[in-house]
Amino acid sequence: MKTIAKGNTERVAEFIRDAVGGDLVEVDTVKPYSESYMTCIEETKAELRAKAHPEIKAYPDNFEDYDTIFVGYPNWWGTMPMCMFTLLEKYDLSGKTIIPFCTNEGSGLGSSERDLKALCKGATVKAGLSVHGAEAAESESKVLAWAKKSI
Repeated sequence: MKTIAKGNTERVAEFIRDAVGGDLVEVDTVKPYSESYMTCIEETKAELRAKAHPEIKAYPDNFEDYDTIFVGYPNWWGTMPMCMFTLLEKYDLSGKTIIPFCTNEGSGLGSSERDLKALCKGATVKAGLSVHGAEAAESESKVLAWAKKSI
């Protein structure tokens, strides 16, 4: 484990933005997760087990204006962090196209695509992309090709 200046998911999101354009929105929880990786994953495991939907700091003002939404997240315990559920459950995503991507250390997309389909009723959820976190910084060409093909 090592501390990195920019998160893996953020890096991949920037590659997608560079490939297809768009805006980036970071989802921050009101109560921050620990900076210690081991503590953080225990916090997120507890949220998942409790089916908690942690409060987030801000919601995008114009989220409904987008027809295609790339939804990115680290895969924690086989799915999206619970704060992503908090964000997405707020909106009617009917008629939208949701394109998931995640970073992980070996669990791939887990159940996140299925969870997104259940959460985003009426939306089309396309096949997602899994990026191994340790390779995120070197994944630009893979991400660019996938993003362009996905829209």
